[in-house]
Amino acid sequence: MTSPAAPVVGFDLDMTLIDSRPGIRACYQALSERTGTYVDADLAVTRLGPPLVEELANWFPAGEVDEIADLYRAMYPTHAVAATPALPGAREAIAAVREAGGRAIVVTAKYEPNARLHVSHLGLEPDAVIGDLWAERKAVALREHGASVYVGDHLGDVRGARTAGALSVAVATGPCAPEELRAAGADVVLADLTEFPRWLSAYLDAPEAALA
Repeated sequence: MTSPAAPVVGFDLDMTLIDSRPGIRACYQALSERTGTYVDADLAVTRLGPPLVEELANWFPAGEVDEIADLYRAMYPTHAVAATPALPGAREAIAAVREAGGRAIVVTAKYEPNARLHVSHLGLEPDAVIGDLWAERKAVALREHGASVYVGDHLGDVRGARTAGALSVAVATGPCAPEELRAAGADVVLADLTEFPRWLSAYLDAPEAALA
């Protein structure tokens, strides 16, 4: 295996780079108040990753889901962005890619304008932000940008990396346990992004050893 001299590394957003639970919880609570329909916000934030419409389908009639999704996305900047912190190691992970001469991109299922708001608010400064892609569809952006590594917290992120032919690096900061991520085919499982810079350095120096 030969590692790229200037790697392109993709990162998922929710529960990989950012802890979006406080903001999403607040937005669901505001949505419940606005629509009069109960949404268990505490439950919803335990299963982040898949597209918004899949969660909304648990609470709203099928014929209303698309309209409610548009309403949620419109409310999101007010209720979710300021309440959402970066996860430990997020800035350092992006910096490590840059220090290696590479490019860091964000590929997320989140509505792209709202994903960009998070990145801007937190000053994460990736080279590109691509939204509205989930699981295997993330491979479209990963291939387009030439990503050789994709970092995410969900089984869907593992599938996206594998579909793109990229190395799947999983972080156990989301809803999936390390053993689930390994069973899904993750090449590497880290506790969180604080471990990523050291891993990337080792991988670029000796790919086979870093994957052992």
